[in-house]
Amino acid sequence: MHNPHHWMIVGGLLLIGAPAAHAATASGGQFSLAAGADYSSGKYGTDTTTDIWSLPVTAAYQTDRWTFKLTVPYINISGAGNVIPGVGKVNNGNPNGRGRGNGGVIPAPGSAASGSASGLGDITASAGYELFGSADRTFGLDLTGKVKFGTADENKGLGTGKNDYGLSLDTYKVSGNWTAFGGVGWMKYGSSQYIQLKNGFNANIGAAYKLSPSDDVGAYYYYRERIADTGAPQSEVTAYWNHKFNESLRLQTYALAGFANGSPDYGVGASLKYSF
Repeated sequence: MHNPHHWMIVGGLLLIGAPAAHAATASGGQFSLAAGADYSSGKYGTDTTTDIWSLPVTAAYQTDRWTFKLTVPYINISGAGNVIPGVGKVNNGNPNGRGRGNGGVIPAPGSAASGSASGLGDITASAGYELFGSADRTFGLDLTGKVKFGTADENKGLGTGKNDYGLSLDTYKVSGNWTAFGGVGWMKYGSSQYIQLKNGFNANIGAAYKLSPSDDVGAYYYYRERIADTGAPQSEVTAYWNHKFNESLRLQTYALAGFANGSPDYGVGASLKYSF
């Protein structure tokens, strides 16, 4: 799966990994439900550390060539009022933004630019189509469209309050126990009267290794260009581990390291997925 997010990265990274790599092994005509917990921490180019918790729930349906997903996250954020989950540092002119008005928990005197808040995050929906898949399932090419609905409260600093629209192209190649994957994407970011964003490209590249019939590990690099004048690009590496308990139940854990002010300094998370 892909980080659009990362988005929040997540926003984001509910079932970490490349979408194309999962498409290589997924069966068709299945519903699945997944629940996870993600934590990230970073300064994002500010003087304040911002901590973000996300508890996302994802419902998915996969047919032979189509994959549909809907993710609903609950978010808790504590830190700089000009850091927005999934976006990073922005010039936030909202007078009721986190730490400034009644949008969140008012911080102590002397730290008026910071605060904490929680609530529903941005709901995302996506539809992916397999443009090409080899007969032996060792190579594929997927096209995915995505909508991030502005359901997170902009007065709490949980989001921008506007919709985003994206398109991505992902591919994978299997060779023995190894799977190489990568992709490119483009997002049209919505701007509000308080937060102005630019459209931007993103890209990812990585590899996975099958340790056993039940376990595989992988890592990938993700980059997103700067989308806010006062912000920075996202640049990060994520390593993950998947464990299959049986044909229906899977566990995934991950750790993330950021290398730019647009990314958190680090992040960790886990998710449990049940297919039926």
